[in-house]
Amino acid sequence: MAHSDGEIWIDPRAKGKKNLELILHECLHLLNKTDDEDTIIRKSVTLTKVLWKEGYRRVDDSNDEPLQDGSI
Repeated sequence: MAHSDGEIWIDPRAKGKKNLELILHECLHLLNKTDDEDTIIRKSVTLTKVLWKEGYRRVDDSNDEPLQDGSI
């Protein structure tokens, strides 16, 4: 579930590839408020498949490298 304040909630039972899909899905709701659910699903599935194929996996929670906007 995505909240207007930028917070998202993901079911903690979701693991691996499904967890990634749900995170992307909710982020897309925040970024594309006018997109309908089918569009959000299509985009989140596409992003999930690309990132998964590129080897994205949650392996640690390090947070010491700044993002492109300079934030941590």
